[in-house]
Amino acid sequence: MNNKNNERLFGYTFASIYPLYIQKAERKNRTKKEVDQVICWLTGYTQAGLQQQIKKGNDLRTFFAQAPAINPNASLITGVVCGVRVQEIEDPLMKKIRYMDKLVDELAKGKAMEKILRTA
Repeated sequence: MNNKNNERLFGYTFASIYPLYIQKAERKNRTKKEVDQVICWLTGYTQAGLQQQIKKGNDLRTFFAQAPAINPNASLITGVVCGVRVQEIEDPLMKKIRYMDKLVDELAKGKAMEKILRTA
């Protein structure tokens, strides 16, 4: 993905992407609570902090810049998202966005929460 496309993606608001994550999960009989759990695990946000980000309408760059702490186990997230291996993404912000995409994908594919959260 080139820089122009990256910049466009970084400008999307978290609030615009969040409902899509929930729809994707719910189509596969997963819950909003589970989506929130994986996003909070990755970013360190509390439930209230997550809702605050949605309310503020922050873009993805700000969402990740304000994230309390990216989970140290995030580097264990591997695989392909949008045809790209997450572990090979060089841009740090793009990598975090794709980590989030990958966690929601795994949730929608029915993976056990322990495996998604890299605790098993």
